[in-house]
Amino acid sequence: MSKHAVSRRQAIEILAGVAASLACGFGTAVRAQTTSGGAGRREFNVRDFGAAGDGISLDTAAIQRAINAASTVNGRVIVPGGGRYLTGTLELKGGIDFHLADDATLLASARPEDYLGGAATAAAVRQTPSRIAGVEPAPAERAATLLTAYEARGLSLSGHGRIDGRFRDFMTHYDETDEWWRPGPFRPNLAVLLGCRDLEVRDVTFQDAPIRTLHLVGCEQVLVDSVKVRNQLNVPNCDGIDPDHSRDVEIRNCDIVCGDDAIAIKASRPYVARGDCSHIHVHDCVIETQDSGLKIGTETASAVHDVRFERCVIRSSCRGLTIQLRDEADVHDIVFRDITFKSRYYSDPWWGRGEAISFTALPRTAGARLGTIRGVRVENVTGIAENSVRISGCRESRIRDVAFDNVSVTLDRETKYRGGVWDNRPTTSAYPAIEPHGNPGIHVRFADQVALRRCRIAWGAHRPDYFTHALEAHDVTGLTYPDFVGQAAHPELDAAIAIRP
Repeated sequence: MSKHAVSRRQAIEILAGVAASLACGFGTAVRAQTTSGGAGRREFNVRDFGAAGDGISLDTAAIQRAINAASTVNGRVIVPGGGRYLTGTLELKGGIDFHLADDATLLASARPEDYLGGAATAAAVRQTPSRIAGVEPAPAERAATLLTAYEARGLSLSGHGRIDGRFRDFMTHYDETDEWWRPGPFRPNLAVLLGCRDLEVRDVTFQDAPIRTLHLVGCEQVLVDSVKVRNQLNVPNCDGIDPDHSRDVEIRNCDIVCGDDAIAIKASRPYVARGDCSHIHVHDCVIETQDSGLKIGTETASAVHDVRFERCVIRSSCRGLTIQLRDEADVHDIVFRDITFKSRYYSDPWWGRGEAISFTALPRTAGARLGTIRGVRVENVTGIAENSVRISGCRESRIRDVAFDNVSVTLDRETKYRGGVWDNRPTTSAYPAIEPHGNPGIHVRFADQVALRRCRIAWGAHRPDYFTHALEAHDVTGLTYPDFVGQAAHPELDAAIAIRP
């Protein structure tokens, strides 16, 4: 890519906007727009601009020339089949359709100098080792990106081709003790799209991301349809799809396999000027992950609200449904509906301890201001898990107005990892990061106006002694549980329901 392809202003926002990472129903329908695709567009074949597609020659400049030419007439960039196109950072432009033919592959370069800010990034990360285990990646890693766009309008990314992140080239080794790959000093994202409007991502496959896959920052009127993610399950931070400060987003028919959060809706601090994250509709997706399946948080520097998750299947996760509030803004008007899930323990570095459903509000740091979780609905949800359903506020922020209706969870232990704990990370406040606690079926704490209608707790064949009540509550007001069904895991020791002051 030419040195003038990305402006100084754009580069500053991309790089500076993530600096804070080191420190650490619905009134409006989703209005996702679709672009006109390739119909009637003038086509720009990257091979005509000098792309070799041999997987050896660096094709960045040739592909960028095709993008730049297509952008002058709202054309279609064709990455033809039969090739592997080695590339560094490409800046996509508004009005174009960037089309990957069925057997075309964009192949991430392993060299930091091939990415926007990549060389300086790698040096910075060597001085400041990146954090993993769910903590936000170092800013330099996030700034280095294979596909980026800045305030592009009417952009589409289409086709059944692949975008290959070559994760192995960015790892140092596989850690047998922690059971995951250890990252090296430089990892590029696959796609970070900033401030885009009328955006469509359709049919493409992202694979082997060394860090985040598709990060939508401050975007509006977005459709992500029938996208596949095929990342490694034991690579940290390789989230699937992350709408961040984005609005009017529809994510549908996606098939996601990744190590970190599959779909995480958030409002990260570096981009707080881009406003709330709202009116998000996620539906008809299939998910496999070693982290959270469907998640809000942990970053909530601006409000996250009016979000619907519907008709999804979570084949594996460390938490099925998750809301993690750790910052000052509110999370409200959220629906999880018609979802099945499975949740289990993984090795210690992964956040989550097999909780079935985990809605938690805890200060990220001691004395930090904390928003509230309110107005959450969970309907027609069924799952198998190794740990509790949690609705857990804190003294600083009580959770309120939560309704479960027809939620059925079976608790059973199947893995070798230590149990009898909850995972409260990330927090360095007075609340423990890993909290020893018996595991009831449903646990409610520091909450008001919680309704559990037609809910059912069952126990599998493997019932350790720390499996306890079907329902346990502490410091709760307005708790109701009509037609609740469930016994204690060990009826000879515990009551089915335990309500404590």
